[in-house]
Amino acid sequence: MTGVPDTASIVDLLTALVRVPSRGRIDARTPVLACIEAWLDAHDVRSRRIVSATGEPLALHVAIRGGAGAGPHYLLNATLDTAGFGDEATWTWPPLSAHIENGWLYGRGSADSKAAVAIFAHLAAAFSQRAAALEGTLGVLFDLDEHTGRFGGARAFFDAPDAPRPDGVLIGYPGIDRIMAGARGFLRAKLIVHGVAAHSGASSTRGINAAIRGATLAAALDGCTLPADPAFGRPAQLTVTGLRAGDGTYTSVPDRCELNLDCRLTPAFDADEAKRLIERIVRDQDVHIAPELATSIEWMPGWPAYRVPDSHPMTDALRRAARSELSADLPLAVAGPSNIGNYLASLGVPALCGFGVRCEGIHAADERIELASIVPVYRIYERALTMLLAPENGPS
Repeated sequence: MTGVPDTASIVDLLTALVRVPSRGRIDARTPVLACIEAWLDAHDVRSRRIVSATGEPLALHVAIRGGAGAGPHYLLNATLDTAGFGDEATWTWPPLSAHIENGWLYGRGSADSKAAVAIFAHLAAAFSQRAAALEGTLGVLFDLDEHTGRFGGARAFFDAPDAPRPDGVLIGYPGIDRIMAGARGFLRAKLIVHGVAAHSGASSTRGINAAIRGATLAAALDGCTLPADPAFGRPAQLTVTGLRAGDGTYTSVPDRCELNLDCRLTPAFDADEAKRLIERIVRDQDVHIAPELATSIEWMPGWPAYRVPDSHPMTDALRRAARSELSADLPLAVAGPSNIGNYLASLGVPALCGFGVRCEGIHAADERIELASIVPVYRIYERALTMLLAPENGPS
């Protein structure tokens, strides 16, 4: 059975977390970690820090083990670090104010993802009080190194030699109108386009302008057609994200141009397909160029696309819980940006990468969450976890 969440307590914890600056690569991690640790300690929830080889805190982990014997293992995941503030002059209220206005709480990280941290902490406290009735384990993982792009906390947890492999991970990224059951993957590359340097004022020797060659290649890449993948739910995408040439002077024809390329992958357009396409476009552009000036490609590590099956118990439980709470069938969708769910999929761990509070302004000025969405999100997660970990007590 689901309980009545202490909404005031969730908002109080969210307020406290938002008021602690925890920007990735900028702020110290210990203050926000101490904030959530103190709350968990006060509610008799045991936690452990996950640290780097140098002792730097990376994440906080809670494990609530049931007393009804072996069973499944599900993990709630949310991030404690945040994006930067941007131009603070564009905010209506200061980024750390946790100001409440017209039913919305404002502040950096309120949506991504301190509201999820506050909700998941309260779920941990509630389930720890009835652990004896659980079949299996409920884990909670709060990452302190997500917005750096390293996902350091989650990777340290799952890469440990004795790391568990949960039956499923539920990531608390915000959004109450759909369940994110997967995400596009990505492949990145640096392309080096070569030319022949010359003086820009010379008439007899014009060289070969690498900037023009690079711009032409960029246009060809931007205009290429990628295969559709309607079964997946999102198309593949290819984007030139950077183009640099020259040394800043006006008197030299540049002999080198660098292009940065980001490719979003689907199951029908995976990394191998993307490489073949990009290499073909590069060859077409180089066809009239001397071999020693051929464009070189440096491939960066990426992640494959993934999607959790609709029939997975975790997907089914969250959809059933949402239907019971919201009287509506939430659609399953695929996220455009990649996330730690892609990495988990590569380990064989299925992850739902988005269901949470209603929000606006993620990574922008006036990031905020709708307070009225806290209760239904809490209750949906509680119902779903009860179905997964205490099925005889779960709602039908």
